[in-house]
Amino acid sequence: MLQTIGAVSLAVALVVGYLVVGRRPESDATPGLAASLPLVNACLNATSAALLTAGYVFIRRRRVTAHKTCMVSALLVSTLFLVSYVTYHSLVGSRPFGGQGWIRAVYFPLLISHIVLAAVIVPLALVTVYRGIQGSFARHVRIARWTLPIWLYVSVTGVLVYLMLYRL
Repeated sequence: MLQTIGAVSLAVALVVGYLVVGRRPESDATPGLAASLPLVNACLNATSAALLTAGYVFIRRRRVTAHKTCMVSALLVSTLFLVSYVTYHSLVGSRPFGGQGWIRAVYFPLLISHIVLAAVIVPLALVTVYRGIQGSFARHVRIARWTLPIWLYVSVTGVLVYLMLYRL
């Protein structure tokens, strides 16, 4: 199973990397429905963050079924985000940051850390959820202590990147 997770993680990183960096759309016009996808993506990231937080609270209260429901839901929402993100970037490409002055010194380190950790979180989340579902709870907890804060960071900074890129 770890080989499958590794292959999926590598494929995701390569596709996203190609779409964001290597591919340029034919025109600058944003197709109809695609124009709304950045907002959809931000909402999916916010939903993921909320589910992750609720899942953490549930497990601290020993409500295992609610925890499992939240965490699997967070994985599904994050998967929907990934599909939407890839769709947007395949249709539109990347949007350059238009902010000027001090905000650039905030935006680019935030974006870089978000991108790097987004690539890291794919295999971490898959392994963590797999171990939880499989019942390897000691191994699940060991990796979840790393996965949760990274996944939360990626989800929250995804919303911040959206706000800075599309709302400033």
